[in-house]
Amino acid sequence: MGDMSTAELKMMTLDCADVAAEATFWSQLLGWDVVAQEEEYAMLTGPGGAALGFGLVAGYEAPAWPNERGSKQFHFDLGCDDVDAAEARAVELGATLADPQPGETWRVLIDPAGHPFCLTAAANW
Repeated sequence: MGDMSTAELKMMTLDCADVAAEATFWSQLLGWDVVAQEEEYAMLTGPGGAALGFGLVAGYEAPAWPNERGSKQFHFDLGCDDVDAAEARAVELGATLADPQPGETWRVLIDPAGHPFCLTAAANW
């Protein structure tokens, strides 16, 4: 057991304007289960108890890409066996390809709420 003062990350929660759209997109892209969904909140769970939440924020503004002002505070890096196939699936589910792209080994996409995320070959990890 660790130190009793150590915290353990249980879930990441993304702000958004459309909880249902975000939950559907990420559930289908990651293959995770939607375990709770209301108008203002949804939660997905995945392997090992990982959880991803979505919270409704009035007046939500998506971060920009590229992001010179630093208002994009985090993004997901997703490892996949076939980057092209994962990109096609993400676009089919509602993502858009970001412009510009950072190079050859990463593919940046934008989820339906405007959050950037990256795809890369799982072998790179």
